[in-house]
Amino acid sequence: MTDAAIPRFTGDASPYAGGDPYADHRTADFPFTHLVDLADRRLGAGVIAANDEFFAERENLLKPGPAVFDPEHFGHKGKIMDGWETRRRRGVSAAEPHPTPDDHDWALVRLGAPGVIRGIVLDTAHFRGNYPQAVSVEGASLPGSPSPEDLLAPDVKWTTLVPRTPVGGHAANGFAVDAEQRFTHLRINQHPDGGIARLRVYGEVAPDPAWLTALGTFDLAALENGGQVEDASDRFYSPATNTIQPGRSRKMDDGWETRRRRDRGNDWIRYRLAAQSEIRAVEIDTAYLKGNSAGWAALSVRDGENGDWSEVLPRTRLQPDTNHRFVLDAPVCATHVRIDIFPDGGISRLRLYGSLTDEGAAGLAARHRELGG
Repeated sequence: MTDAAIPRFTGDASPYAGGDPYADHRTADFPFTHLVDLADRRLGAGVIAANDEFFAERENLLKPGPAVFDPEHFGHKGKIMDGWETRRRRGVSAAEPHPTPDDHDWALVRLGAPGVIRGIVLDTAHFRGNYPQAVSVEGASLPGSPSPEDLLAPDVKWTTLVPRTPVGGHAANGFAVDAEQRFTHLRINQHPDGGIARLRVYGEVAPDPAWLTALGTFDLAALENGGQVEDASDRFYSPATNTIQPGRSRKMDDGWETRRRRDRGNDWIRYRLAAQSEIRAVEIDTAYLKGNSAGWAALSVRDGENGDWSEVLPRTRLQPDTNHRFVLDAPVCATHVRIDIFPDGGISRLRLYGSLTDEGAAGLAARHRELGG
């Protein structure tokens, strides 16, 4: 189901006339882009199949960052675009040269983290006269690691997330999604053909409770395990969500960095864990943050939405470009965690190691069943 309040873009964009190719790109502030991108390559997402990718490879859909346009970049098949682009569809004969209303191209996307989808952006950046007339998106939930053939089997249930909707060229086409289900895969359809530069799938991770139980001890804050950022004091240089992405940071903007404070306050991030958990150890990493790392950090926890905050790691000096490890004196029970940094700066990653409580495991299992898992 889509939200009519979301801005809609239709029609061609003007031909590229030189200069900044994004100067006339049509976009909007969509209400769901603060959520995690479930189709992020860092989480393990992939475009596992497409019926056609004649002009530009399907994998481009999930590349990080905005699409790049080079007006002089041509290959043996024509203009090389930074997106997924199919050939022009034709009819069956000279008497019927046009594609039928049902003709369309498709790509299958494996989400990096299964979850509940709240919004989708299909960006046709730089596809000005060669974008699809309309798009639609379907979602499915399959266990394990299904092949394209498994996903295309006739008994697979696909749920419409975005009905067939006209879109515009050189525009970020956003769609709010209202489907309280857990999805593992998407089918992206473009009617009848054309090109899409980027796909972003915003939502909330819904981890498999059986997997987390089998792990025992794991990173309770990690995006892939269902942790999420609820709020942050500042997102000026980079998003707070970076702090719970997989792996170590590989460059400065792969962490969280705030603007320079000119008051006597401090910056912070508040996290929600996947479920009630016991935390036993903490890592605070400042990798690649050298002259701009936080000076000090403190950690507090809360059990329940209305619980009181309790400090479990007092204000501690941080070193630049360093991974700091702390073993707590005793396990602490929490559903929420807050890190305060003093006075400003940044951290690259926060890791909270522990395990689900019995109550947390039961709640997570119940939620999994509600979402059809």
